[in-house]
Amino acid sequence: MTGTVGTAENPLRVAIIGSGPSGFYAADHLQRQAGLVVHIDMFDRLPTPYGLVRGGVAPDHQKIKSVTKAYERVATHPSFRFYGNITYGSDLTHADLARHYHAVIYAVGAQSDRRMDIPGEDLPGSHPATEFVAWYNAHPDYADFKFDLSQENVAVVGLGNVAMDVIRILASSPEELAATDIADYALEALRNSRVKRIYVLGRRGPAQSAFTNPEIKELGELAEAEVIVAPEEVALDPVSQQFVDSGADKSATRNVEILKEYAARGGSGKPKQIIMRFCVSPTELSGNGQVESVKLVKNALVADDKGNLKAKPTAETETLPIGLIFRSVGYNGVALPDVPFDAKRGVIPNDHGRVLTAAGSGQNVVGEYVVGWIKRGPSGIIGTNKPDSIETADCLLADLQASALNAPAQPDRAALESLLRERGLQAVSYADWLLLDEAERQRGQERGAPRRKFWRVAEMLDTINQRKGQ
Repeated sequence: MTGTVGTAENPLRVAIIGSGPSGFYAADHLQRQAGLVVHIDMFDRLPTPYGLVRGGVAPDHQKIKSVTKAYERVATHPSFRFYGNITYGSDLTHADLARHYHAVIYAVGAQSDRRMDIPGEDLPGSHPATEFVAWYNAHPDYADFKFDLSQENVAVVGLGNVAMDVIRILASSPEELAATDIADYALEALRNSRVKRIYVLGRRGPAQSAFTNPEIKELGELAEAEVIVAPEEVALDPVSQQFVDSGADKSATRNVEILKEYAARGGSGKPKQIIMRFCVSPTELSGNGQVESVKLVKNALVADDKGNLKAKPTAETETLPIGLIFRSVGYNGVALPDVPFDAKRGVIPNDHGRVLTAAGSGQNVVGEYVVGWIKRGPSGIIGTNKPDSIETADCLLADLQASALNAPAQPDRAALESLLRERGLQAVSYADWLLLDEAERQRGQERGAPRRKFWRVAEMLDTINQRKGQ
């Protein structure tokens, strides 16, 4: 092809690795550029698109999942292609991308969890919350995981929304769960759960909690569970009280109000208890071959030079008897083959979305960009990704104007698809996904749920092929 890149004769060819919100927001911004002809190919190792909207958002949060309607508009654009069931690094290499695309956008998220780095953390019964979330959301990689739900006492470490999701799923009744798109096997396991007490452990105080108002409020609306908060747990230190009284953070103020309402309410005799604890940190997990207890240290909140409150351990400790613990204390990115990586921060090093050869190098990799959590670290909610992705896409567009993109040897889409066929790969198109989507929704009608997910890749592919009449 010859001529200016971004014209009908020579379309701008962009590959996006990962199909979560940040990738779709970047694609949307590129599609909206007047006069620009851009052909976007989006790759995901799973046959299903949408990343954490499918595999991370709680099954009882269907309203949040409706954001995919906006992504569907992007995916059905005539110049867009989805290639599911294609793994970057093996099915498709870095060299392949350089040969076929002017630009590549990495949108792979933060795929691993942070550790607490305490003795006993690897005992059976100690799990990252991410594994449990992926398990109940029918992620193919986690469908065969086992969690000992015969335990009556469980701890969840962390005060973010993911921790609240884990707690709510553990505490929900089978009837509440059956009306969601939770995985069939998870519904059955939770139906037989013996969990009675869920300890919520936060290293800082109520005013520093990262959960949102709706998430903490939902815990008090469950059919079979009650939230227990001792009055002393919501007694604020002077700096926190001043912060709440200032009204600077309305969400934090409302969180404290909700927690105080729980403390005033007391217990009502429901079969499950969600016991909120603040200013405590796990220091050790103990047990004979499996988790049997967690040792906690009481923290004091101390202001640093900038007035931020830090949790400082005191000499006061206690031990809770538990048989299962989930940690939700943050996430880390994972390095991609042949892509620079900042192991210290767990991100792809970048300057406003332009991939750098190394952290702090100031030298960008031509034609390579990054969006989302693998760009900025694990912060924000789904909507936070939109301005983040627009910033990156604008850098790509500026580089297009400056003729500073990659010059691929084979930029036409037919060459890419020929390569996939030669390698014997069954790529799942967006039209294929819609067939699978329809099948899952029909299955869900059987139990009055939005959908019943498939969790085996082979079964997904078989279903698609059957619906295509192959």
